[in-house]
Amino acid sequence: MKQLYNRTLSFFNIVQSKIAFYPTVFAFFGMFFAFFMMYLESLGVSKYLVENLPLLVVDNGDTALTILSALISGLISMVVFSFSMVMLLLSQASSNYSPRLLPGLISDKTHQIILGVYLATILYCIFVLFSIQPTGDKYQIPGFSVLLGIIFTVICLGAFIYFIHNISQSIQINNILDKIFVLAKERINELIEVENDQSPEFPNTTDWFKYHTESSGYLQNISYTNLLDICKKEETKLHILPVKGIFVLNGIPLFRSEKELEKTTIKRILSNFNFARAELVADNYTLAFKQITEIIVKAMSPGINDPGTALNGIDYLTELFSVRMKKKDANIVSRDGTSYIKLNTISFEELTYNVMASIRTYCKHDIILVQKLLLMFQYLKKQPAGNKEYFDCLDKEAINLLNDAKSSISNKADIEQAMKMAEILNLKIDPSNF
Repeated sequence: MKQLYNRTLSFFNIVQSKIAFYPTVFAFFGMFFAFFMMYLESLGVSKYLVENLPLLVVDNGDTALTILSALISGLISMVVFSFSMVMLLLSQASSNYSPRLLPGLISDKTHQIILGVYLATILYCIFVLFSIQPTGDKYQIPGFSVLLGIIFTVICLGAFIYFIHNISQSIQINNILDKIFVLAKERINELIEVENDQSPEFPNTTDWFKYHTESSGYLQNISYTNLLDICKKEETKLHILPVKGIFVLNGIPLFRSEKELEKTTIKRILSNFNFARAELVADNYTLAFKQITEIIVKAMSPGINDPGTALNGIDYLTELFSVRMKKKDANIVSRDGTSYIKLNTISFEELTYNVMASIRTYCKHDIILVQKLLLMFQYLKKQPAGNKEYFDCLDKEAINLLNDAKSSISNKADIEQAMKMAEILNLKIDPSNF
């Protein structure tokens, strides 16, 4: 049951991130609500309103048909315009910033819900339209249902105004960076909280039994609770080999076990690994570093040349690195003081190198960005770290940045500014190289 629940939850999370999820749900709701109103009309709800509140009810068939037809036409036009705005947002984000941003923007619930409200109202009005009899008397006209259609349309107009406001905010780079940062920070803090209950000791797994994956995709979610139950029952320990978030190919080693396992147990373990074809920051915080890095690199590319956006990206990157420094490189899952599962994670050294290697290529010629990056290293060296070796990694990357800057910057005044920052950072650099 736990495995079924885990797979169902994972499937729901994947489907929920699709742009058509909420519109589809709301569309079905609008259709079923129209049938429900037809049932109420058969009980005489409109007849009661005609006799007691006649001003609120449309009692003419032709008028009701005209109103609903106008509402449907207007709502369809709003849907087309809103959908075009979403596609424009995705196109601009992909071309100006990074294609990796698309999954996060597509999964924006606000846009999905607004489109869903439009579709629900359109389907509701269409089915109510079919139930109208133009030649019937005023007691046969679904006046109350028509009134609700008008009210729903007014709600759609309000949603449309909010949609225009929201879409104009979503395309701004500061809001995009802030959303990425918040999601990544929440994910890292969750991992840090888990580390507090971990035992740092775990045996060497080189000689353990190795088992392979039967599927491929991005390693998105792992059900640690189920794996802990299996480990405790089978009296074994597991070492998960791929780093969470990377693309796992079919047939490569997935985990090692301290004991040799039966086929049924292996299948139970494999069922707790969920693979997807897309990456989300909420599941893999390293994707946030990739996205912000790509935004900085794209901003400094010759085709765009936007140093302001690059400076904003470095600010968010600095704060995100400061949060990551609180996390240890080791990741061990324990229960009752006993370590059962070890996970391979991307180290801080590897993370900083991957980020800085890309940024150095496009930013080394700009002294303002070089200074900004050196200020980032200065700030990070003052932060508490989960591992003292993190500071050595920062010094190494700062020296690499200065060496690249030296080969790209010819102005002596700019070089002197870089050297002053190196002195503040206490970097061991041979002045003759500059």
